[in-house]
Amino acid sequence: MRTIGLMSGTSLDGVDGVLVDFSQDALSVLAFASCDIPTPLRAELLALNSSADNELHRAALAANALVGLYGTVVQQLLKASGVAPTSIAAIGVHGQTVRHRPGEFDGVGYTLQLNNPALLAERSGIAVVADFRSRDVAAGGQGAPLVPAFHSLFLNSERQRMAVLNIGGISNITLLAPQQAQQSVQGFDCGPGNALLDYWCQKHTGAAFDNGGEWGRMGTVNADLLAHWLKDPFFHQQAPKSTGRDLFNPSWLEASLAHFPTVSPADVQASLTALTAATCADALNQALPGCHRLLVCGGGAFNSLLMEMLQSRLAGCTVASTQSAGLPPLQVEACAFAWLAVQALQGRAGNLPAVTGARGPRVLGAIYPA
Repeated sequence: MRTIGLMSGTSLDGVDGVLVDFSQDALSVLAFASCDIPTPLRAELLALNSSADNELHRAALAANALVGLYGTVVQQLLKASGVAPTSIAAIGVHGQTVRHRPGEFDGVGYTLQLNNPALLAERSGIAVVADFRSRDVAAGGQGAPLVPAFHSLFLNSERQRMAVLNIGGISNITLLAPQQAQQSVQGFDCGPGNALLDYWCQKHTGAAFDNGGEWGRMGTVNADLLAHWLKDPFFHQQAPKSTGRDLFNPSWLEASLAHFPTVSPADVQASLTALTAATCADALNQALPGCHRLLVCGGGAFNSLLMEMLQSRLAGCTVASTQSAGLPPLQVEACAFAWLAVQALQGRAGNLPAVTGARGPRVLGAIYPA
C-alpha cells in the first residue's frame, strides 16, 4: 500500500512530504519533498494561535492557502517518483494545530487543526485522511503524541533500551525497551522544542531559526533563568500529557524575562536551548533510566548545540539523529502520518492508550474519498 504523508509542524518552517510504500509492515520511502511556508502565511498561522478579529474567516482562508502548499508537495512527490495518483491509496495530512486543549472542558476539551481535506482530495484526485487527533480526545485522551506507535514499529531495537525524541516546535519523546509490546510503549510531550528558540532568534537577529545553534553558542546559559523556567507546572505533571503554543508562546517567555531584565538576548537563546535539552533529558532519565540510545528527529536534530547539550546530560546514552537508523530527521513525522492513513483505511487503531490516556484503542482520522 502506497500512501503520502504530509506534515507542517508547530515550528511552521515548512511542509514536509513523503511517498511511502508499506509492504508486509515494512517501510520504503519512494520520494521526499518539502516547501517553505511563505512569511505572510506563517505570520497569519502564528496569529491564529490566539483569539483575533474575524478569526473564523481568516482561519478558513489560511487553511485553503495551506492546502495549496500541500498540493504543491504532493505534485513534487508524484513527479519525483513517477507514481500515478491512481496508485496512491491516500494522503495522510495532519493539518496545522492552532488550538490544543484536551481534557480542559468537562473532561473532554478539543484540539483544532487548520486544514481543508476536501479541497486537497478534489485537487489531487487522491483520497485524504485527516483530523487524526479528535477521536482520541473524544475518548478522553490527549490526542497527542500520536507518533510513538509508529516509532515502536519502525525505529525500535530488539537489543537496546532506547528512545526517540522529536524536536519540532514542541518536543515529544517515545520510550522503548527491548522486545517491548506496543501496549507498554510510553510517550508524552516534554515541553518547548524549537518554538521559543525560533521566536527569540527571529526577534533579535531577523533569521527564521538559529542555524546549527550558532547564535546560542555566543551566549552563556543563565542558571537562575533556567531554574525559573523549570518551575513551570507542566514539567512536573505526570504523563499522559501534551502541550503546544497555547502554553509555550511568546507571552510565556516575555513574562518570565520581565524578572530577568539584564540577561542579554544571546544568553536567553543559550538558556532556551538548555531548557529544551534539560526537559527532554530529565524526562528520559526519569522515565527510562539506563537508556542506551536516543534517536532525535525534527528540526532540533540539526541544532548541534542542542544535540551537544542533550549528550552532556545523558551519560552512558548515545545521542544521534534518526539518520543513523536509516530515516532522515525531517521524514519521520511525515512517515508517521502516512502510516496513520494506512491504519485508518484498514480500520485499525492508530493511538496508544498508554501514551495518550484514551479509554482504549481507536481508529483515527476522517476519510475524504477521491
